[in-house]
Amino acid sequence: MRYFLDAEYNGFCGDLISVALVPEDEALTHFYAATECAVPTPWVAEHVLPVLGSERLPLAEVADRFAQYLIDDADPLLVADWPEDIAHAARLLVTGPGYMKPIRSLRFELVDPDIIGPMAPSEVPHHARHDAAALRVTMLAWEKRMSRL
Repeated sequence: MRYFLDAEYNGFCGDLISVALVPEDEALTHFYAATECAVPTPWVAEHVLPVLGSERLPLAEVADRFAQYLIDDADPLLVADWPEDIAHAARLLVTGPGYMKPIRSLRFELVDPDIIGPMAPSEVPHHARHDAAALRVTMLAWEKRMSRL
């Protein structure tokens, strides 16, 4: 199954704040979780934290839920439009030196929004679930356009 991934984090290369996976199949449940951000950058405090709309969980619990969400999928593909989103998703699976969350397999795909654009507007900008849903809409529209060529 293909999932569209987005993450919010505390500034460039900052700590994870929220992560979302929106399945290609609209009938399936989305994954969304947020964690604490003790010292947000001014931009994050103004644009990201006010729209989180979710209980803040400890990072370890976000990681548990993230891995659990994917565990039954034999071949998940996470599609993102920014490398740092992929880095944060992969980092959620690391539990310690030489240890990781159990996962059957996991693949990532990075797409360039300047190539597949114009991006569909996010219903709630800077909210990981809404941004992942907008990426889904954009990517599926681009694929439809390409299939007609």
